[in-house]
Amino acid sequence: MTILLKNLTIVTVDSVTEGQDILITDGVITNIGINLTNAADTILDCSGKTAFPSFFDMHTHMRDPGFTYKEDIESGTKAAMHGGFWGVAAMPNTNPVTDNVPVVEYIINKANKFGYAKVFPVAAITKGLEGKELTEVMELKAHGVVAISDDGKPVSDSNTMRQALRYADMAGMPVVCHSEDLSLVNGGVMNEGATADRLGLRGIPRAAEEAAIAREIILAKTYNVPVHITHISTKGSVDFIRYAKKEGVKVTCDTCPHYFSLTDEACEGYDTHAKMNPPLREASDVAAMIEGLMDGTIDAIATDHAPHHFDEKKIEFDHALNGIIGLETSFAVGCTYLYKTGKLTLPQLAKLMADTPCRILNITPAEIKVGATANITVCDLNETWVPTPENTVSKSKNSPYYGKELTGKVKIVITDGTLKLS
Repeated sequence: MTILLKNLTIVTVDSVTEGQDILITDGVITNIGINLTNAADTILDCSGKTAFPSFFDMHTHMRDPGFTYKEDIESGTKAAMHGGFWGVAAMPNTNPVTDNVPVVEYIINKANKFGYAKVFPVAAITKGLEGKELTEVMELKAHGVVAISDDGKPVSDSNTMRQALRYADMAGMPVVCHSEDLSLVNGGVMNEGATADRLGLRGIPRAAEEAAIAREIILAKTYNVPVHITHISTKGSVDFIRYAKKEGVKVTCDTCPHYFSLTDEACEGYDTHAKMNPPLREASDVAAMIEGLMDGTIDAIATDHAPHHFDEKKIEFDHALNGIIGLETSFAVGCTYLYKTGKLTLPQLAKLMADTPCRILNITPAEIKVGATANITVCDLNETWVPTPENTVSKSKNSPYYGKELTGKVKIVITDGTLKLS
């Protein structure tokens, strides 16, 4: 089976090259050049479009097993495919919790059978996500787990986190930290600030995130082990991580599209589509996220795709569940708010969405080069579109981008040499 993509602009983490063709033979990129004339089983004219190494999301909630009324591996990976992702790392807050080998095997087997994209399980740090007893890190790694995380809940006990960091380091995989001081959250439901005051809602201070991140950095520095901080949202978090990196601490981090594109004003009207954890912050925090992406302090863009049923969102703001979907809009938000504004180049965007997320998890990233497995996402950088519930593939429809015009659309996805979307 051969596929020929014609007249592309090719983006890598190092370069942008126009007017290129890509030949794929039996799943492998076998030629890249100008005006390739090779006969092919499938020929796609991609004039005006741009090819990226396919994206990888290092923070996705598949909700499978246990919460498949919100999302399942089949629907979640289909949403990932439509967003241009060849693979996702699935968080462990499932039911039962992904803290044992049978659940890990269930996820891998179901993804192999029904997945539109590859799924890499992330196991829990602690059994049952209870923050007490560590999971069997080495055994889980041997069965395909790529990281450990209690995402959705912080590991409040510092000694437990210290042990987790050291064991994960021995296993050669990262701890993905949901950094949150619950005593400072204190029942808050959105960012502490003027918008919360105006809405009469209890606020969550930035210190709830920043204090926990400071602890993770101190532990990583003290024991010389790596740590990954996920979904950072505040200027202070960026500042702490930037300083720690300069000091040689082995810290990496990611942020999400909503934190560099939206403020807590999206919660006006008590819109629960904008309720998430950590919460949307203020304009100064959005600017800090963009600055951190520009200067390399922030290593990756992750979606934190968190689907919820309509009934779990269409209730009072205080009681609505935290989280939004993001796989299908991630690239478009990045293109709209980072590339089209001149903040990031296309190679920088490719590094943040395709390359570094894999490298943090010790997964081989997609590359557009001869000899590489063909994981390619072709986008129209100039197509404008408006996300709606009707054009959403995910089972859940909890997006704050509904009704907002975005620029940048995924058009073609090739995963492991197979044409998945065209």
